Amino acid sequence: MLFVVTFISTLVHLYSTEYMAEDPHLPRFMSYLSLFTFFMLILVTSNNFLQMFVGWEGVGLSSFLLINFWFTRIQANKAAMKAMIVNRVGDFFILCALFAIHYLCGSLEYDIVFSTAPYMADLSFTELGYSIPVLDVICIALFLGAMGKSAQLGLHTWLPDAMEGPTPVSALIHAATMVTAGVFLLARCSFLFELSPTALVFIQYIGASTAIFAASTGLFQNDMKKVIAYSTCSQLGYMVFAAGLSNYDVSVFHLSNHAFFKALLFLAAGSVIHAVADEQDMRKMGGLKKLLPFSYSVVVIGSLALVGFPFLAGFYSKDVILEAAFAKNTINSHFCFYLGTFAAFFTAFYSTRLLYLVFLAEPNGNRVTTFGAHEPTWRMALPLFLLAIFSITVGYFTKDIFIGFGSDFWDNSIFILSQNYTLRDIEFINL
Repeated sequence: MLFVVTFISTLVHLYSTEYMAEDPHLPRFMSYLSLFTFFMLILVTSNNFLQMFVGWEGVGLSSFLLINFWFTRIQANKAAMKAMIVNRVGDFFILCALFAIHYLCGSLEYDIVFSTAPYMADLSFTELGYSIPVLDVICIALFLGAMGKSAQLGLHTWLPDAMEGPTPVSALIHAATMVTAGVFLLARCSFLFELSPTALVFIQYIGASTAIFAASTGLFQNDMKKVIAYSTCSQLGYMVFAAGLSNYDVSVFHLSNHAFFKALLFLAAGSVIHAVADEQDMRKMGGLKKLLPFSYSVVVIGSLALVGFPFLAGFYSKDVILEAAFAKNTINSHFCFYLGTFAAFFTAFYSTRLLYLVFLAEPNGNRVTTFGAHEPTWRMALPLFLLAIFSITVGYFTKDIFIGFGSDFWDNSIFILSQNYTLRDIEFINL
């Protein structure tokens, strides 16, 4: 997580110095970006729930400031408030979970809470004549909090609107770091979730529904950044239902791969939008392939990695998620498998549509802006180039570390019950 956050954050900072160069408030923008990175690092380095929650709230605050950066725009105000309020709904549930954990364990330290999880699994309380396991309630509350941050169905509405902020913000928050905090929380708390089968089923259904819903909505968007935003939402659905299938390692593997190619897509979209005088409507672009050959090539690489083209980053993690869903052989996992497969088809469809409308179709834009289109300078091009290299190679180089059979990379940081472990079953799937 530290590598993903700091690497992409560094590139976004470099990119922003050029992208926002004309903006009179550049110092404020850069300080918000750094504040965001600071809180994200607090979140991932914490060893207890309280510090995690400080980082969790901090990235929420930073996203509010960043989305609302151009605060004279009504749409930006509305989007920032929406992001803040929807996240507060999730945060309320996380607080409830933290209170319950502290009441039962007397501590919020991860080590203590996770080591007492088997005792909590035996506790239950009676409500309206039903016996309800305490751990199920805690896990579902934690997941509802993750739903707000990771834009799962029901609490997803803030993510597409958050595109009102400057493009580097979209790349940093809505591709690589903040939205993955929920998935990170699921993987971090695997010791709790593994002991709560009810919560895992709930997570599977929400994740799979989000994947298909967001992918099908992305088909009909005309704003270039909104297509990529819905795509992010859909990929987060994949990560969530992978965690629900007890494949936390695969989930984090997809998280790290996705961070690189999605940041690439957002920054490349920013490069295109910058080139055509800040026009975001794909119907008013077209014919940019010859004018922006570099931007075209990085968008192609990002899109191929996103759709899971063989041997690029997305291929290794996305396919394993679908295989694991199929190999688990329960009704719930097959539900995830079929929805995930349809979502993958839609992903390929809207990625191709984006490429076609922006670069390959007949030019539909203003003649002056189309002819004025220009490639970015090195400060914007270098991050794009580095992210393109990573989008091609990162899956191949890290697959044996993250999900290699017998790899001791995770050590004791992720706990999977032996009956929930499906990575050996995917080797034996009938073609």
